[in-house]
Amino acid sequence: MRGPFLLLLTAVTLGVGAFPQSTGIQRLAWLQGCWEFVSGARSVEEYWMAPRGDSMVSVSRTVSDGSLVGYELVVVREQGDQLAFEAHPSGQPTAVFVSSTIGEQSVVFENPQHDFPQRIGYQRQGAGLLGWIEGTQDGQVRRIEFPYRPAACSGE
Repeated sequence: MRGPFLLLLTAVTLGVGAFPQSTGIQRLAWLQGCWEFVSGARSVEEYWMAPRGDSMVSVSRTVSDGSLVGYELVVVREQGDQLAFEAHPSGQPTAVFVSSTIGEQSVVFENPQHDFPQRIGYQRQGAGLLGWIEGTQDGQVRRIEFPYRPAACSGE
């Protein structure tokens, strides 16, 4: 009996276990890939690169009636135990949001001083991805959801 107990104690002490924990940017590896949300004549695409160099990079574009109406570059970087979501939206100044919650397949970033949104979130839902922005705008609480589905990364 003593042998298996010592083996288990050694494994726990060395950090070897059945449930390895991701750290840093690797906690968002589930976000990588190509995603698309279509509503009528409007489509939103997000392409998330794999975690590398303590960061993840995303580009997105919104097309309505065949014309580009918006685009954004996002860089998520490690910032101590948290992650910083640095958004560079078309026609607007850069905004930084800091992770407030990081789960196995969800993340929420916050910046209470930002005009709108104050929170940005993502959550895996089976094969899909739910993205959302929320906060207060003109005294009203708003939440806009983007129920993404997997999309081809080929650019076609």
